[in-house]
Amino acid sequence: MPKVVKQRSSNVADAVTTSKDSKSRLNCWIKRLRQPLLLAAAGAFSVLGFAPWSWWPTALLSMAVLAFCLHDSTPKQAFRQGYAFGLGLFAVGIAWVHISIDQFGGLPLPVSLTLMLLLAAYLSLYPALACWLSRKFRCGNPYLQILLFAACWVLGEFARGYLLTGFPWLALGYSQLDGLLSAWFPLSGVAGVSLVTTIVAGALALTVAQRQWPAAVLALCTLGGSFSLSFIQFISPNGDPVDVALVQGNIEQSLRWQPDQEWPTMLKYLDLTRPHYEADLIIWPEAAVPAVEPMAQEYLDNLNYVATHNDTTVVSGIVDYNFDTRQFYNTLIVLGKQQKPLYEYRYHSANRYQKHHLLPIGEFVPFGELLRPIAPLFNLPMSSFSRGDYTQANLIANGYTIAPAICYEIAFPEQLRRSVNEQTDFLLTVSNDAWFGDSIGPQQHMEIARARAKELGRPLLRATNTGVTAAVDAYGEEIARLPMFSADVLRLPIQRMTGVTPFSQLGHWPVWLVIMLTFALVALVQLKDRKAAD
Repeated sequence: MPKVVKQRSSNVADAVTTSKDSKSRLNCWIKRLRQPLLLAAAGAFSVLGFAPWSWWPTALLSMAVLAFCLHDSTPKQAFRQGYAFGLGLFAVGIAWVHISIDQFGGLPLPVSLTLMLLLAAYLSLYPALACWLSRKFRCGNPYLQILLFAACWVLGEFARGYLLTGFPWLALGYSQLDGLLSAWFPLSGVAGVSLVTTIVAGALALTVAQRQWPAAVLALCTLGGSFSLSFIQFISPNGDPVDVALVQGNIEQSLRWQPDQEWPTMLKYLDLTRPHYEADLIIWPEAAVPAVEPMAQEYLDNLNYVATHNDTTVVSGIVDYNFDTRQFYNTLIVLGKQQKPLYEYRYHSANRYQKHHLLPIGEFVPFGELLRPIAPLFNLPMSSFSRGDYTQANLIANGYTIAPAICYEIAFPEQLRRSVNEQTDFLLTVSNDAWFGDSIGPQQHMEIARARAKELGRPLLRATNTGVTAAVDAYGEEIARLPMFSADVLRLPIQRMTGVTPFSQLGHWPVWLVIMLTFALVALVQLKDRKAAD
């Protein structure tokens, strides 16, 4: 009997010990997950800084949380911290991607969500590598460390915008378009705004982490000085306003490429346009004409004649198919009144633009022979386009000079900058965001377009199939827009501008210079510290 009692006591003691060990391990895991969950929440919170909310302080404060957590982190810890932040940012910020995969890609909702999360997981590598790099090359000077963190963050955004065709969506600078730091757009572009935003966030984090009150002064002076930059004007009005009509057809995505919907769609655009032939410029969206250009010549010749007879010009998106080379091009053509015979419309006329930066999966499929048989997602209509040239001549429409970008291309500032010169009157972007339904995706797309206008100092015209169709002045302020998912025309006068911004002349080179100088200074400080230690 005593042996049994002793055995039971031993079992109870073992159970208690096991319970304590399990509780200890659970507490350990909770402590380990606490910071990554906090950073993921901070990344998700930063999405409120972008359209449609545009609460610019939220992105700034979220970056300050990340910078605070990076203090005293090892490079390995910094990688995990940056990855957690990025996962929160992209999992929430680009959640709209799954809509096109689910509704038009022929894949079930769980699969579309999984693919969206895989994309977010990939994009999170860039902030993770930026944080790792900032701690790998850390130095003892806290203020130089702030600059290093900012340089690494922007370097990560540059890499994200170029590697694997690039995905520059949700670059930090866009969150400040309506904030105190927006005056940097015409000076240094969105990358320069990202750099300054990260510096301010780092200064705020240093103030809290080490009670470095000069860092708070640095943050406040940067914000105040940035606001004062808005009073510097690089551009001025040029001539009389131009009467512009932006047409939004609101064609359901599922019907756009149905053969029996071809003529109803083309007639709808003619009906919407007919009351506005008195406008100087009429803009139709991306692929508004759902027939390939060589097969739509009768329709286009008629539209060209009517527009010319009414002393107006129509710029329209259309798909060009070259029967000789068997290549598709996402194209913009100009029909109607021309100042010179050289620009008159005819098939393969020079006054056209062919999209260069194609959207992966949507407009071209990497490893198409392997992927297309797997799922309808990889075999969407019009997903085999060829690229136009990187730099193309401006369109000439009714005597006005237009620098165009089709859909996704508006997210690549350097490409559009190469097309803009002092004679450019307007920026033009046409799109079809029906792929993403009533989500925040089209709103973010519109925000990116606004940034191009502010960077380059030119008014921007945006015509889309379902929205957002809008006009933006040369200072990046939205003038007017049409309601989403409505068939309507936005008619308004647009003021042309003259002059050039520093960004239109220099691009992102000043930002690259700051990044290179930062790494050079860090290397010199590290060398000096090493010699002092020896």
